[in-house]
Amino acid sequence: MSRLWNVAVVGATGAVGTQMIECLEERDFPVGKIKFLASGRSAGQALEFKGKAVLVEELTHDSFEGIDIALFSAGGARSEEFCPSAAKAGAVCIDNSSAWRMDKDVPLVVPEANPDAIADYKNKGIIANPNCSTIQMVVALKPLHDFGTIKRIVVSTYQAVSGTGKKAIDELRVQTGELLNGRPTKNEVYPHRIAFNCLPQIDSFCDNGYTKEEMKMVNETAKIMGSDIKTTATCVRVPVFYGHSESVNIETVQKISVAKARELLADAPGVELVDDPAGGDYPMAINAAGEDLTLVGRIREDESVENGLNLWIVADNIRKGAATNAVQIAEILVEKYLK
Repeated sequence: MSRLWNVAVVGATGAVGTQMIECLEERDFPVGKIKFLASGRSAGQALEFKGKAVLVEELTHDSFEGIDIALFSAGGARSEEFCPSAAKAGAVCIDNSSAWRMDKDVPLVVPEANPDAIADYKNKGIIANPNCSTIQMVVALKPLHDFGTIKRIVVSTYQAVSGTGKKAIDELRVQTGELLNGRPTKNEVYPHRIAFNCLPQIDSFCDNGYTKEEMKMVNETAKIMGSDIKTTATCVRVPVFYGHSESVNIETVQKISVAKARELLADAPGVELVDDPAGGDYPMAINAAGEDLTLVGRIREDESVENGLNLWIVADNIRKGAATNAVQIAEILVEKYLK
């Protein structure tokens, strides 16, 4: 019998936390003991895992005794505070927040792109999960980069409200209902109404005029795929519940034809090629929602540069963009590194 591993899910009652629990069960991760951790106000709530009720416990610095793997999705401040405690207790932390992503001693991992980086977990006992938009873009671009060497990326994202959490999902649902019934709306999660609107701001603005979300894509892509790649991003919140969409333009050193790009992507791990525009077949958020694959289509040459391609990339931001990616890291961790 293969070994079982004791797992803690931190932020278990949140949108990503509950999806992590579901992914552990769906993928039949070899869980021995499981512990659900959250803030004190969620303690005592019962969540189900493999048909059994598990009570949520309050997160403390003593929560990780006997835990092998801790999946964190409780926000950057809590990750900064509690990941070192978990690592000290012997758990390997896989963190979904931005707290550790750019730490030089912490690997930033997309299993389809840089799985070997997982070995560096030993530095601090922490592995960082990239930003959701970065993950799906890197999954699609890695096979193209391996073939033709990408030198520049221009990406515009169209991001679902679930990326902000449950309160944002509720806000979009309520605002939509109010507007359809001719009533005024309130916005509490976002600075402006999100229903029937697009917000060209995700996170706060930096001194350079970009948002933090946009700079995450710039910096994380360089860390995962190589610092020679230059990226510029515009990130937009759209009134979609689940599934981030991206318009991506790349310039490569070696020319990649549309036919070659389709060939590379058809065989790429984690990718589903959906590219028959004439037949109305292209990636859409409604097709990606609930799935773990990254959908790629609308592949065409950029006629304004010598070696350019345009792509449309869509994925479920809560699954592949967060929970599934974290569980995939855990799978490689137990298979290759933990004893």
